Amino acid sequence: MSGIYLHIPFCKQACYYCNFHFSTSVSQKDAMVKSILQEISLQKNYLGNDSIHTIYFGGGTPSLLSQSDLQQIMDTLHTHFNIAADAEVTLEANPDDLSPAKLQELKALGINRLSIGIQSFHEADLKWMNRAHNAQQAEDCIRNAQEAGFQNITIDLIYGGPGLSDEGWEYNVKKAIAFGIPHLSCYALTVEPGTALDHFIKKKKMEATDPEKAARHFEQLMQWVEEAGYEHYEISNFALPGWHSRHNSSYWKGLSYLGIGPSAHSFNGHSRQWNVANNALYIKSIEKGEVPFEIETLTAEMQFNEYIMTSLRTAAGCDLGWVEERFGVDLARQLQSNCRQFIAKGWMVAQGTMLRLTKAGRLFADGIASDLFI
Repeated sequence: MSGIYLHIPFCKQACYYCNFHFSTSVSQKDAMVKSILQEISLQKNYLGNDSIHTIYFGGGTPSLLSQSDLQQIMDTLHTHFNIAADAEVTLEANPDDLSPAKLQELKALGINRLSIGIQSFHEADLKWMNRAHNAQQAEDCIRNAQEAGFQNITIDLIYGGPGLSDEGWEYNVKKAIAFGIPHLSCYALTVEPGTALDHFIKKKKMEATDPEKAARHFEQLMQWVEEAGYEHYEISNFALPGWHSRHNSSYWKGLSYLGIGPSAHSFNGHSRQWNVANNALYIKSIEKGEVPFEIETLTAEMQFNEYIMTSLRTAAGCDLGWVEERFGVDLARQLQSNCRQFIAKGWMVAQGTMLRLTKAGRLFADGIASDLFI
């Protein structure tokens, strides 16, 4: 059981906070699609004979692709891989792209899950982020998607921004809940080095983020979604029962996946590789029949650290029994001993062989994981 991720590196405009690989010029779009089709063929053996249960179009903005572009990619995937009949097929989309006509095209292509980059329902927030859509489009696209028959919808929301009050954050979350959206991905605004936001803050053109506000918004979020019946199944992800993201869950479970496109990552359990994050170089290499990637073989220590990082982010938690089986009894005992300090603080609980973060502990998930690394 494996997944395939496809990185579509084009956007209409650059959001100030974004550090993903993308270009605002679509002059290379046709060449890029052709290269992606060729890479699918070149990488057809990466996952062996595994059945593909999830396909994820990410970016960038995959909703910029035409119906013909997406159809070619889907056809090529089916040619070279064994795609499960019930595969989850997700496409990330911007609200301004999701017209009723576009939605019908996506549905006809076999896209059965939409990940919509709402970020906020407030006009001021969207302008501050330099998003391509407005507040009205944020609401309209959800209604259009639901009317088109899409049930499996997730939206992204960002909290902790300088201009977002507690009341404004509550409005965003409760509006999403009122729409009956079954899945929410919510992220604290992070100032990534080299982004426009980083530059503006350093130049005093924008206000810096407030960690205390972000923590407060996260605590409020946990309360509101729990009251609405959502399961907090990963630090940033919340779903009504039965609507967990199958693709992202495979990452957290350490399952194999193939990444296609510039900057895309692949993982087979023993090594990780990532394609060059440069559109022109990617296209040039693929034209020569070569996939331009770097590779890293994972040592036992690296695999242990990765398991700690990903498992503690999930509601399932970290399994000491699995650690003992995979890495040995000594490391399992060391992990158990190292966790006692966090249990004493009320940040973690031990239930049988499972170690899980509490609500309070989720505020410090990255730090806790880092302290448990070897």
